[in-house]
Amino acid sequence: MDDLTDRRAPATAPEYDGFAFRGRWQEFLPIVATNLLLTIVTLGFYRFWAKARERRYLWGETVFVDDRLEWTGTGREMFVGFLIVMAVFIPLGLIVQFGLPAMIARGYGLLAGVLSLIVYIGFFYMIGVARFRAIRYRISRTRWHGVRGGSDQGGWGYGGQALVSTIFVGLTAGLLQPWAMATLWRARFGAMSFGDAPIGVGEGPIPKGLFARWFLIYVAFVGIMIALFAMTFGAVLGGMIGEDADSGAVAAVSVLIGVFVLYLTLPVLFVTYYAKYVREMVGEMSWMNLDFTFTASTWDWIKLYLGHALLVLVTLGFGYLFIGYRNWAFFVCHLEARGTLDIDLIRQSETRMRTDAEGLADAFDIGAI
Repeated sequence: MDDLTDRRAPATAPEYDGFAFRGRWQEFLPIVATNLLLTIVTLGFYRFWAKARERRYLWGETVFVDDRLEWTGTGREMFVGFLIVMAVFIPLGLIVQFGLPAMIARGYGLLAGVLSLIVYIGFFYMIGVARFRAIRYRISRTRWHGVRGGSDQGGWGYGGQALVSTIFVGLTAGLLQPWAMATLWRARFGAMSFGDAPIGVGEGPIPKGLFARWFLIYVAFVGIMIALFAMTFGAVLGGMIGEDADSGAVAAVSVLIGVFVLYLTLPVLFVTYYAKYVREMVGEMSWMNLDFTFTASTWDWIKLYLGHALLVLVTLGFGYLFIGYRNWAFFVCHLEARGTLDIDLIRQSETRMRTDAEGLADAFDIGAI
């Protein structure tokens, strides 16, 4: 696996760490630099071809078992997919922005309210569909040993499931968020396959520890907000009854302290939760006779995010173009596959090759995961 010139090394070793990333930032730099220039010159239209170029490099420098991955998606199909989505969303946006206020002005307020609710619900529904289709597109355009993946599902059912999960999370004031995230992860990846073999996902209860870590975030947020309110209210009340002439200054300092603690504590707690979430969900997954694990700890994630921030700061924003590279390298380097694999048993996928690309995901500015 260390020698990429040997692309046909035996693939039936009993145990191995099946992933490796061989990319170098020095090789990636010319790609993002020219992409940036062409995107500026074309007023943003080149970004679809830029994304395809970056993925061809990242996929091509990723080794799974004995062969590199290959990205076969094109900028053209992503651009066409985006145009199709925009052809639907732009008229809808105009109706919402101008049509609904006109209806209210003409006395049809109730009808306008009902239509607004329908649009709002449809928005969250389509976000789910977009995330499902983004994953389906990426798997279908990924080749390994000439084999691709995909799914015959259109994502409409997943969109409904995501919408219902969002409603339940809202009704429980966010307490069911771990359940929703784990359930939807299983639903979207469980609908996928690679070659003729389905991707296995977990079943049964939500992995242990997720609710505990999420509840810690919940308690910390509520506790900080209560403490912040109590300090501010106490300072203002003291000023009103004449016991504290500097109540305004005390209230301002209390707010600053509370905001600082809030923005320092919650991100760290969320990273702690998310690190656990990704480890558990990837650890449930399998393909053929391979079981996957993800080894990144909370500290690994914190170093990744701090590195992002430092890179962007030091390079005056140019380093933002390397975040995708760093994320991909991070994910591949911490992803392991254990088991045995007989490549001769792998058959090409019979799922349909969809052409809708990631238009919906681009419209909502969301990723696949």
